[in-house]
Amino acid sequence: MTVPRTAVVLLAAGAGRRVGAGTNKVLLPLAGAPVFTWSLRRALELPGTTHVVLVVRPEDRPEIDRGLAQVAVHHEGARVWVVPGGATRHASEWSALEAVAASVDAGEVDVVAIHDTARPLADADLFAEMVRVAHASGGALPVRAQRALVPRETPRPGDLAQETELVAVQTPQAFRAGPLLDAYRRAERDGFVGTDTASCVEAYTDLEIRCVASPATNIKITFPEDVALAERLVSPPDAPHASNP
Repeated sequence: MTVPRTAVVLLAAGAGRRVGAGTNKVLLPLAGAPVFTWSLRRALELPGTTHVVLVVRPEDRPEIDRGLAQVAVHHEGARVWVVPGGATRHASEWSALEAVAASVDAGEVDVVAIHDTARPLADADLFAEMVRVAHASGGALPVRAQRALVPRETPRPGDLAQETELVAVQTPQAFRAGPLLDAYRRAERDGFVGTDTASCVEAYTDLEIRCVASPATNIKITFPEDVALAERLVSPPDAPHASNP
């Protein structure tokens, strides 16, 4: 089976103020390495990776470079494009896509996967499955069922009941490279700003987007307790953990 040639975009330009650390949350330490480097290693190890584009805030660049040097020790010769982020998530994604546009136009990239580095525990299997599904179908979204929620509208008595499942959409999201780039070019002309990659793809393409079940471990670092949880998930079972006094 042919492995799709994949460009991986890693978003690391958010402020992450809710984590309460006074710094970008993706720069916080997780088991001895900055949070963003966990996703970076996954991207570099993904079979078929042709490009890795890291989107950062200019003020974070010194710490980003230190993290890159830490990863380079174990990935000699790896090349990572570092580009500045924009004022919105959509603008940051567009900045990254511009960096690989020439390769996509030349037919050298099959799939683009876009991932929020605040989800450091997205594993190799999840990345590979997103790429595989996107290559085969057009687009892929990792989702988790939200069974504690109910639909806003419920069937009235006598109506035919429709089975509805609410899900939370995560990253990495993956799409065929050509249509994705075309969608963002059209969005740039129109001044369209999407909430995530899928919203732009939905607005400007007719790609089939499939949902794929995401593991419970694909957590997002948002609050201080999320960092502690991630630390526990990546530590050996018998490793000591700090306890509250």
